[in-house]
Amino acid sequence: MEFSVKSGNPEKQRSACIVVGVFEPRRLSGVAEQLDKVSDGYLSNLLRRGDLEGKSGQVLLLHHVPNILAERVLLVGCGKERELDERQYRQIIARTINTLNETGSMEAVCFLSELHVKGRDTYWKVRQAVEAARAALYNFNELKSKKEEPRRPLRKLIFNVPSRKELTLGEQAVQHGLAVSAGMDVCRNVANMPPNICTPRYLAEQAEKMAEGYDNLSVTTVEEAEMEKLGMNAYLAVGRGSEHESVLTLMHYKGAPDDQAPIVLVGKGLTFDSGGISIKPSANMDEMKYDMGGAAGVLGAMQALAELQLPVNVIGAVAGCENMPDGKAYRPGDILTTMSGQTVEVLNTDAEGRLVLCDTLTYVERFEPDSVIDLATLTGACVIALGSHASAVLSQHNPLAHEVLNAAQQSGDKAWRMPLWDEYQSMLDSPFADMANIGGREAGTITAACFLSRFTKKYNWAHMDIAGTAWQGGKEKGSTGRPVPLLTQFLINRCSSEATE
Repeated sequence: MEFSVKSGNPEKQRSACIVVGVFEPRRLSGVAEQLDKVSDGYLSNLLRRGDLEGKSGQVLLLHHVPNILAERVLLVGCGKERELDERQYRQIIARTINTLNETGSMEAVCFLSELHVKGRDTYWKVRQAVEAARAALYNFNELKSKKEEPRRPLRKLIFNVPSRKELTLGEQAVQHGLAVSAGMDVCRNVANMPPNICTPRYLAEQAEKMAEGYDNLSVTTVEEAEMEKLGMNAYLAVGRGSEHESVLTLMHYKGAPDDQAPIVLVGKGLTFDSGGISIKPSANMDEMKYDMGGAAGVLGAMQALAELQLPVNVIGAVAGCENMPDGKAYRPGDILTTMSGQTVEVLNTDAEGRLVLCDTLTYVERFEPDSVIDLATLTGACVIALGSHASAVLSQHNPLAHEVLNAAQQSGDKAWRMPLWDEYQSMLDSPFADMANIGGREAGTITAACFLSRFTKKYNWAHMDIAGTAWQGGKEKGSTGRPVPLLTQFLINRCSSEATE
């Protein structure tokens, strides 16, 4: 779908539809008041009759409004004006898109981007509107034999900005919003793919396919034979029970001179996690195809980065693996020697993500990174702690943690910092090895991060546990595309700060 911005009066728009807001109780927004004045009170008369209260999510489609050039006017309920927040704004946009898609309006001019959202400027409102619109239109139907498509889908959406001087800001917002949305689509498509198709090799193939479209993006892989030579025994142990070989895929984006240290994004890519010998309960086990949400997030962020052509060096490490029970599978009680030389006693084979990540985090030392962020659907404890609304951030490097949290706040892709204190480290003590791979039921998200922290001493590192945010289950099962918005904003911010130094 095509997005753009313009600045103009609502009554002069020759469009299939113009979209304006109505607040509770039956109060026209500023733009709607303009239309009401030109139409000799047509809108206010409808509100007095009780056709629309203005509650959030209510819609009323009008045809042939007097003295208005547009074929249709869509009134959208925005709730109480003083209570319009970021979440509600995105919901209103999504409701608008779904309604337009059903009305046969193939193009529309949207004035909701002029609504006042506390603490947010035109750039934020337009970008969020683009992202919310694209998210509302997303549909994973690649594997359906019968694809249902709208008869006359919305093809063009124009967001109005208050003044011509804000057009440049609006155009940048559209560009960023489209790049983030493209990344989120990549993330969703890969994560929603079933595990009989989405294997570790498939992840590598998707990265290679992406690189074909960009001159400054290249891909290399680390295969099992090389892993064995490097001593990546923890990574290899996890995939031993699967017929699909493990593959570590490295995506090299060169947007800056070679002497600029890269940012490394590491994604846990368990394309299916049965739990291994410590097998999971059968209920909802199908959702364990989403245990590669971190890898999908890295692929999505690299897509957005390449689309924006940001002046920064980034390496995306996609740690592909599958955890299955088999005669060759690793067992509780096994002791593994990691690539770093540290030994790990396996107490639970379902705590496998950290074993794949620890060797990957050691491997990326060779790039002498500026900073490393790993993303992983790592612990059920994170879902208990934060639910599905916020990703957990854990780091011993305060500046990097603050950068990540700042990007979360700016992008609306929520995150919350959890402690990573030394007091928790002793929970990983083992009588037989340097550490155990789990620390008990208490503080599960923190002890998992404590485990990873032992492999990140040579660079600035932050860990994101996205177990609650990478996908939603139940009837509306599907990948959310998170944390692509957060990561993209982090990279945009890095480029902005370096440009001003």
